[in-house]
Amino acid sequence: MAPRFLSSSMFGQLGRFGVVGALGFVTDVGGFNLLRFAGGEGPLHDYPLTAKVVSGTLATIVAWLGNRFWTFRNTRRDKAHHEFLLFAAVATLGTLISMACLWVSHYGLGFQSALADNVSANGVGLVLGTTFRFWAYRRHVFSQHGDHSGLSEIAEGHLSDETARPRA
Repeated sequence: MAPRFLSSSMFGQLGRFGVVGALGFVTDVGGFNLLRFAGGEGPLHDYPLTAKVVSGTLATIVAWLGNRFWTFRNTRRDKAHHEFLLFAAVATLGTLISMACLWVSHYGLGFQSALADNVSANGVGLVLGTTFRFWAYRRHVFSQHGDHSGLSEIAEGHLSDETARPRA
């Protein structure tokens, strides 16, 4: 008997997760470039950070919808707004993993070429961040009966007294 993490249903989810992630990536990169450079100078040409926030927000919404209604369609939560908050938190943590890889390579190790930055952020960081996201989405976000470990309970709005108490 194969372990649960090797099940055929998980491989199907992983494939759908990859397709949804690719759509989110295209939304992010395409949206950013349209906002900055559409027609030569796009509407946010002089505001690259704003363009990135807008494109990243749109990509997060696209990814959440795709994962909610396709990848994890059988295990989504009843309260969509709680699910979205958890999704956004996990997406942010995944991005921070990628940024940490870039920081270590660029500033810590001194590898500052365009190639090194892309390998660390969009190679190593993307793989580690995506692995974390898949695990966390499956375990905490799109789980009807997850382990309710703090993150899920906060989003559901029902921390028990024991869970809320700091541990000694």
